[in-house]
Amino acid sequence: MFGNYLIGLREGLEASLVVCILVAYLVKTERRDALRPVWIGIGIACAISLAFGAALEFGSQELTFEAQELLGGTLSIIAVGLVTWMVFWMRRTARHLKADLHGKLDAALQMGTGALVATALLAVGREGLETALFVWASVRASGEGTSAPLIGVLLGIATAIVLGYLFYRGALRINLAKFFTWTGGMLVIVAAGVLAYGVHDLQEARFLGGLADKAFDVSATIPPDSWYGTLLKGVFNFQPDPTVLQVVVWSLYLIPTMALFLAPHRPREPKADSTAPAES
Repeated sequence: MFGNYLIGLREGLEASLVVCILVAYLVKTERRDALRPVWIGIGIACAISLAFGAALEFGSQELTFEAQELLGGTLSIIAVGLVTWMVFWMRRTARHLKADLHGKLDAALQMGTGALVATALLAVGREGLETALFVWASVRASGEGTSAPLIGVLLGIATAIVLGYLFYRGALRINLAKFFTWTGGMLVIVAAGVLAYGVHDLQEARFLGGLADKAFDVSATIPPDSWYGTLLKGVFNFQPDPTVLQVVVWSLYLIPTMALFLAPHRPREPKADSTAPAES
């Protein structure tokens, strides 16, 4: 449940910050007349994200078992790719996010209502679609048949909305760079578990082999239905009897990705223009 709470908190806070930046800028520049189309764009983005999540959940139920596993495994791998890209993208561009959104909003204000709706839709919609896909994959991996993972996601999103409101009101200040670094690192760990589960789905769909080749089996020591087994599964998507391929894929993803993520980040300096005339 904690892993899914983290996903809801992290992804929800990104969307909340985007909304806060857009709304605060319009209020500060005395363009309250533009708030309506921005909220319309945000509402459409939320509706599309919810519809996408519902389509994933209910659409897959009509498929055969093997087709469900093939779809689930494929989408889990795609979700891991998207969340990994998002984590590194936010690490690289978090400092400039506010300026980028302000620039897009200025351009949209000059173009009219439709551009404002589209700007808000695209800014929030990307976060929403990524969240819907990764949440679906993570919930499926960490607790099929239970409501705990979904409750964790909803609690995380609710917390993000409250934090976003407090940021907007100026009642709360935290070091966002450190926040996104810590949560990004934890999301990489969660993503590694989702990736391993996706590989297991593909093995059950008979798309990949090695389903019977177990790397180890500690089910007797860590029963899946025990409180600590449930905790490990909820936080890390831990499986007591993974296949060899799952362990290999998990290791090949987690170790280099975490090393790159934790490596010191050096912002690029603008290159000197070699064509500029030399000063005399």
